[in-house]
Order: sequence, then structure tokens, then C-alpha cells
Amino acid sequence: MRHRFLTLAICTAVTLTAGTAGPATSTPPHDTVRADLDALVRAGAVGALATLTENGVTTVLAAGHADLATGAPIPTDHPLHVRVGSITKSFTAAVALHLAAERELDLDQPVDTYLPGLLAGDGVDGRAITVRQILGHRSGLPSPAPTPELNEAAAARDGVTFTPRQEIALALREPARFAPGARFEYNNVNYIVAGMLIEAVTGRPYAEELRDRVLIPLGLTWTYLPATGDTGLRDPHLTGYATVEGRVTEATRIEPSLPWTSGALVSTGADLNRFFTALAAGQVVPPAQLAQMLDGSDMGAGDGFSYGLGLANTELPCGAGYLGHVGGVHGFATVSGATTTGRAVTFSVTGAPTTVDIRALLTHALCDRP
Repeated sequence: MRHRFLTLAICTAVTLTAGTAGPATSTPPHDTVRADLDALVRAGAVGALATLTENGVTTVLAAGHADLATGAPIPTDHPLHVRVGSITKSFTAAVALHLAAERELDLDQPVDTYLPGLLAGDGVDGRAITVRQILGHRSGLPSPAPTPELNEAAAARDGVTFTPRQEIALALREPARFAPGARFEYNNVNYIVAGMLIEAVTGRPYAEELRDRVLIPLGLTWTYLPATGDTGLRDPHLTGYATVEGRVTEATRIEPSLPWTSGALVSTGADLNRFFTALAAGQVVPPAQLAQMLDGSDMGAGDGFSYGLGLANTELPCGAGYLGHVGGVHGFATVSGATTTGRAVTFSVTGAPTTVDIRALLTHALCDRP
């Protein structure tokens, strides 16, 4: 399920290096961000796009190519659909916390309360794993062993689709990673379970709950969860690229039923900025639930980043509080989030840069220019 981009996005999220910020001014750091985009392209990205929003004003910067075949630059005068990978988890967690606020979903109840018998295997017991541990990646659930069948691009090519229960069954061929609650370990399977929990509690498809609870209220008209078998992207969109056997190849199509509620979302930089800005302002979930989303575990890299319930958060070097997520899926990588001071940024990257310093990207985009 994890391609190089997804592994890159997750790994860099937990190995961020320290950044610096100078004295505050009122000018957003566009020149520094442009330099960061150029550096991503020099490091191997095909295209790199930054969408910066402050006080309702959005600026879009780009470097590299939208399409290698034509050599066309990335347009910046209109939104572009991109796959956002694991940023989907922030949306899924927001829906779950909505249900918690309505007392439809109890985060401290075992998964078995809502999905009896789903999680049963070698050291895995759904009666001992809570919903909160699922959302916070503290469940101890195993990941599926890497196999050719768990490949979004190959599945799209071959017309193969998946159900959530199939994915859970594949994961449960492996033993539990650790006892529930013992530690933090990022695992996409947790958010497949989260999607199933939402559907079990509401009796409705996850995509409908997402639409009605988050997308429509926030006016996120460019954001959607592709249906099973919908392997392409709506126009206009960036072309995805990945490195396969040492060659950069076009990689736009995937089978969305595989990443599903853990990583299949499609969005734009402006929509993601609007989502995280609203989330930070307490406009997506009630304040009590937002506090729970932010109350998390240190990600283990010694850099001050914590992971709560579907959100990473930290204090940036300039003192601004950041919340957001990173995501990677075949062909695309995305970094997005907002500060408590009202700035937001989304970086969308195609291709496979060899180095990505996420903390530096966020610091340069969200802290004032020296």
C-alpha cells in the first residue's frame, strides 16, 4: 500500500530538522518559498506547487513542469486537483470527532462495540482496542505484508478493487505490533478501521458523511473522495509522476478503494488551506473535540512534533502553533497545514525528490520573512 512517496511523506514527518526564523515582519516569505520549490525540483521533483493563504488572500507559486511530455509549466491562475494521500486522515478524524461531539461515537469504547469481531488475530483483539487508539495510531494493529496485490497503480491498471474488510483481513495475517496503547506507530490500517467505524455508526457511506459534515459547510467544492473504480483525476489536475525501476514515469491513476479513508482524497491547495485554517479556528469540530485532536503522542524524533487524532502539531521556530498533516500516494506528495495566527500553506509535489525538509518548508512559508 505504501509507495515511495507515501514512505517519504511519513518518514520526513518524523525526522524533521530544526529551522530558523528571523524577526517578524508583515510580509509573507514568497521569495524564500520560491527558492524552496526550485530546490525540490533540483532534488528530483517534476513539479512543485505552493499555495499560501493569509487573511483570505491566496498566492500560488510553482516550479518545474506540469507535464513532462509537453514540458508545460505548472499554471498558477486556477486550482489544480492533486491526490493528497494521508491528509485524508485529518478529514476522517474530523468526521469521527463530529460523531463524538454528538455522542454517536465514544472514543473510549472498544472497536468491538461498533464492529464486533472485525479485529481478531494473532495478538489482535477488538475488545481491547479503543476508537481513540485507532485514531491516534496507538492500536498496535499490523500492516499488511508488502505484496504485488497491494499496489494502487497496478490495481488501477488491472481493474482490481478492494473492500475495507479485505484490507483488514490482509493485515490480520500478521501478528500485532504491540499491546494497545503501548506506543505510537503510524499505520494506514487504523484509518481503514476509522472509515468503517463512521459507516457503522451512521449507516451511511463515508463519502456522504464527509460531504455533509465537512465539504459542504466549508465550501470545499474542489475536494472529493473518488468512488471505487474512479482511477483518474477530475480536470484540471497535475500529472502525477513516480520513479519506477530508476525511471520517472507518469503516475496519475490509482485505485482509490485501496487507500480509501486513509489516503484517497483529492483536493487543491486552496481547499486544504481553507480546511486547516477553519480547523485551527475551531470551525470544523467543537473546541473540546479539537483539543482532543491536538492532544497526542510525540512522534519520536525529538523535534517537538506530536500526533494527536488525525493531526500533527508543533510550535514553529517563530512561535506560531502549527497543525496539519503530510500525505503521499503514488505520483504525489503533499504537505499542508495552518497556524493559530491565520496563515496556511499547501505544498504539492510530483515526482520523487531525494530530500525534503518539511520543517524548513513550513517555517519558511508560515513564519514571517527575516
